[in-house]
Amino acid sequence: MTGPARPRAVVVGAGPAGLTAAHELARRGVTVRLIDAADAPARTSRAVAVHPRTLETFAQMGIADAVIARGRRNRAFTMYAGGRRLVRLEADYSTMPTSHPYSLVIAQTDTEEELRRAVARHGVDVEWGTRLTSFEQDDQRVVLHLTRDGRDERVETSWLVGCDGGHSTVRKLLGLQLLGETSETWMLADAPVDTDLPPDTIYWAHTGSQALMMVPYARDGHWRLLDTAPGPGAAGDVAGRFAAKLSAGLGRTVRVGEPQWTSVFTFQQRMVRRMQQGRVFVAGDAAHVHSPASGQGMNTGIQEAYNLAWKLAQVEQSHAGRALLDTYSEERVPIGEALLGSTRTATRLVQLKNLLASLALPAVFTVVRNVPRLRRAIQRKVLGGMSGLRIGYPTSSLTSPSTRRHAPGDGPAPGERLTAADVHDPRLPGVRALHEELRDPRWSLLLAAGGTGPGDGPAGVAVTAALQYGQWLSVRTLGGGRADGPAPLADPGAALRRALGLRAGRWLLVRPDGYVAARGDTLTRPALEQSLAPLGPTAPLAGPPRREPDLAHRPPAPRPKEDRT
Repeated sequence: MTGPARPRAVVVGAGPAGLTAAHELARRGVTVRLIDAADAPARTSRAVAVHPRTLETFAQMGIADAVIARGRRNRAFTMYAGGRRLVRLEADYSTMPTSHPYSLVIAQTDTEEELRRAVARHGVDVEWGTRLTSFEQDDQRVVLHLTRDGRDERVETSWLVGCDGGHSTVRKLLGLQLLGETSETWMLADAPVDTDLPPDTIYWAHTGSQALMMVPYARDGHWRLLDTAPGPGAAGDVAGRFAAKLSAGLGRTVRVGEPQWTSVFTFQQRMVRRMQQGRVFVAGDAAHVHSPASGQGMNTGIQEAYNLAWKLAQVEQSHAGRALLDTYSEERVPIGEALLGSTRTATRLVQLKNLLASLALPAVFTVVRNVPRLRRAIQRKVLGGMSGLRIGYPTSSLTSPSTRRHAPGDGPAPGERLTAADVHDPRLPGVRALHEELRDPRWSLLLAAGGTGPGDGPAGVAVTAALQYGQWLSVRTLGGGRADGPAPLADPGAALRRALGLRAGRWLLVRPDGYVAARGDTLTRPALEQSLAPLGPTAPLAGPPRREPDLAHRPPAPRPKEDRT
């Protein structure tokens, strides 16, 4: 069987992680094939929450508005036990600035549908019913053996990305082991629920011996239900058992209609210790499986795919050396380890099996409810773990430590999200311009106007960098005009420069995934070269140009337009 022209990458698995990887590779000009062994998209949903950091990523991809329009914004978590309301924890993002201060409740099937539409806009269609049976690789290529409709196909590609779930064929063929433990059996159900509870929060209900959760969908009257102890014969009267347990835990009559979908499953807490072997990678559930208690699985897979895709594209297009790909495992394996720890803690909290703990609940949460400072601390702690906003790469090989101690007012530190700064008020023209810049698939070098002029000064270094690295580096000058450097980025009133800690001549280097790689007080050729050194064979920055060119219009780069900050 003869397939399409040789792709530069093949992604196995068309779930959220695989769709994200395919989208970001294609958006950067890498030809990609996206295959899935299933005959059609999944019709049932497991993940129901898209957290703030993932929404920021979707904004960079250009799909945030479309996804948000299909979900319900959740800003609270309410706890009941034995029929009594214990506490309502409101979302508090005051210490974690973001344009999306909420978790979006949306069925995974809807998230996948929007991702498929976005991928299709870049000319990539999912090849359903196409199964990977084996592969071999050398230093130059990966050779895949596929089957479809009983016919075999041999495909050569530069890179293989396995996003094919917990039973990943790619992971098994690589010989990577999922290390960890098998845990509890839980039940999920999507069902209509008749209750007088307002659908503006996620509910946790403890009956004294069991714990349940209710998550409101955007469609009125429809909820995701979770039972942490379904017991024997769980496939029987699901609606009746959920209704009885919820009524006992919430202290009010709850009627549950016939579920549209149920699933009884035993989740695991396992992960691989490395996510790459040669030209083959794994991401998402192919790399780690864990409890759904904190809703991290899909979000983590999307973040991993985004992290990997820009690096693969940069290496494939010869803008970086192969060593850049080593930072994928370096950065993401520790996050996977921390995730297993946090989901294990969240699982124990949700289940609350300890009898003494359940008896102490009313007293504990009476204190929490009546001590605002304690309540705010708990809210921020819970949100900090779930939101993804505190994930960073301060010790990554791609992160250049600050040359001086980072102080309040200095803006985001190397390794942090650029958007950790207070740059989220869409009424400010500078904020709109910055978020548009983040949608550019390239790196960004941001220079505050002022200081010394062209030549070997900061403006001259910026001009040279734009000329030399423009294919993969966007160079912008905050404030000022073209005489102050290339491609001015609007910043009326210097709001951006204050939020980012950029006084005249200071600079920031931002990775394609929105994390700060380096910053400094004065932009010099040695400083920029040192910050870019981890990319590999980047040519040294040339001397200053003889004349400053008109760089008001940067080299064209594909940029999603359908989203708005």
